[in-house]
Amino acid sequence: MLTTRFVDGAPNWIDLGTPEIDGAVSFYKGLFGWEFRSAGPDAGGYGFFQLDGRTVAGGMQTTPEQGPPSWTVYFQSGDARATAKAAEQTHGSVLAQPMDVLGQGHLALLADQAGVPFGIWQPARTKGVDVAGVPGSLCWVELYTPDIAAAAAFYHRVLGMETSGVPFPGGTYTSVNPSGGGDASMFGGMVPLAEDPAEAQAGAYWLPYFEVEDPDAVVEKAQQTGGRVRMPATTLAGVGRMAKLADPYGARFAVIKGEPQQT
Repeated sequence: MLTTRFVDGAPNWIDLGTPEIDGAVSFYKGLFGWEFRSAGPDAGGYGFFQLDGRTVAGGMQTTPEQGPPSWTVYFQSGDARATAKAAEQTHGSVLAQPMDVLGQGHLALLADQAGVPFGIWQPARTKGVDVAGVPGSLCWVELYTPDIAAAAAFYHRVLGMETSGVPFPGGTYTSVNPSGGGDASMFGGMVPLAEDPAEAQAGAYWLPYFEVEDPDAVVEKAQQTGGRVRMPATTLAGVGRMAKLADPYGARFAVIKGEPQQT
């Protein structure tokens, strides 16, 4: 699971693009208890979702021209320009060139070889989110992709990510960790798009998971407040109880109550 001991190649930020920020703020406050704080008059409407005063994500109101409502996962880079160049050289693309963000760090938006958007964040004053891996915060990310081997090669070349096969009920799960980190630093996985009919219909993307105390209660609350259940709460042995949801504007995410880690 994720922590805030950020290293290159691991997630260090996440943000929401939505057509109605006030509605999104209300929805996620109901689910996770988040409050929203503006990043200031120079931030173009960008702000921070916070839990007990600690930042768990960013968000802003976006237009259709900026893309559909979605969560974007950002990975740490020690050199945003070099990472963007590597993405282009590995059959990906640069959606937004590396830029300084008010002295807080450098940001770029990229797409992988399958066209999946993701972000990179080169830290300066802001290292990343303040909290991860605890209830109400990001704890896991999962790439749904048409070609696992091609995706693994792309992210290894661009961000140094390493993959390994983990035995899973009914098969093998492709887990992901930062370079040299080993199993102890796993932060996500890769899943063949064709194996999940709901995801295959929606298309390839990075799915963020947020840790919660009670997935069933979160599912019920989401339905009551305009969200959509994409996969009902389900228990996976050795993993935990999870559900896939979409907010009232279509941004996809998942929630999970993970099983305690064996030591």
